[in-house]
Amino acid sequence: MEYVPRPLWLAGATNAAEQQGSGNLLRIILIVMVLGCVLTAWLLLRGYKSKDD
Repeated sequence: MEYVPRPLWLAGATNAAEQQGSGNLLRIILIVMVLGCVLTAWLLLRGYKSKDD
């Protein structure tokens, strides 16, 4: 493995990050995961609600 000076490595990493886009798929996956967790918690808590009848 050849030695790459740190400034050149950082410049290459910056260029690669710019070309990869905004990561919309990851954002969608995270939003769906959070909404799923909230829905699951709501359903579980709704099932444990005590009835005062």
